[in-house]
Amino acid sequence: MFDHDILSDEEREALNEVMLAPPSQSPQRVLIVDDDKDAREILSEILSLNDISCITAAGGTSAMHLLQTRPSIALLITDLRMAPCDGLDLIRQVRDSDRAALPIIIVSGDAHVRDAIDAMHLSVVDFLLKPINTKQLLRLVKRELGMA
Repeated sequence: MFDHDILSDEEREALNEVMLAPPSQSPQRVLIVDDDKDAREILSEILSLNDISCITAAGGTSAMHLLQTRPSIALLITDLRMAPCDGLDLIRQVRDSDRAALPIIIVSGDAHVRDAIDAMHLSVVDFLLKPINTKQLLRLVKRELGMA
């Protein structure tokens, strides 16, 4: 029996590089921040059912930690009314961080005109009122993730 190698040394090296390379980019994720567990889970499920990868956080501190440690987060969806750090405070922290260009969508069940104006000054993508129009949310998310 002949011991024939059909690959040249260069081809074998190239193949090894491809096989041993870490996976290219991890999927883009959406970070959902809301102090209401049910609201987080519902939003996450809506997005997941549409093949959008999500992670969640219960507040601003954990959200900032995730943003600093997970570069795959490509979009932030945050509630406005949270304690102790509300959504506007979180957005200000993001805008003052190395993730300043991150697109952000606000969802809120309790908002005033002043809140919407403040949010727009912080360059948010949109401000959605609860109950959420899921078609509108999905359209926005897909657009921001380049899936539309």
